[in-house]
Amino acid sequence: MRAFAAMAGLLAFVVLTSYHHFMNSISGIKQRASSKATEWDFLTNHAHVLTCVAHDPGIRLRDIADAVGITERAAHRILSELVEDGYVIREREGRRNHYQVVADLPLRHPLVRGREVGDLLKVLIGAAGPETLSQRA
Repeated sequence: MRAFAAMAGLLAFVVLTSYHHFMNSISGIKQRASSKATEWDFLTNHAHVLTCVAHDPGIRLRDIADAVGITERAAHRILSELVEDGYVIREREGRRNHYQVVADLPLRHPLVRGREVGDLLKVLIGAAGPETLSQRA
């Protein structure tokens, strides 16, 4: 009886070990295939788009999308939300858009209450020139 119990225990160990090995190998393949999808960042895509606009006021949506790692459609949606909420001013210049970040608007999350967009951008891109950041009138 003891031999049977020992054999059953060994069989269970082998089966579980094989299963874990199989699952780890499958998840490793998926991780390597989609390594971009498993990465994370401290900043949201909204913060990345805002940083792109503050750094280059004449930047194209295509370039924002490439820099942030999102689709052009997502970049357009995010930028439109920032414009709609007043964080970015969009001006048409010929066939291109020119953007200005409104630096004195508050950050939205309660944990950073009292901080402004300009504070965040100073940390992310350094002291920005007056041509990229504007103050509310």
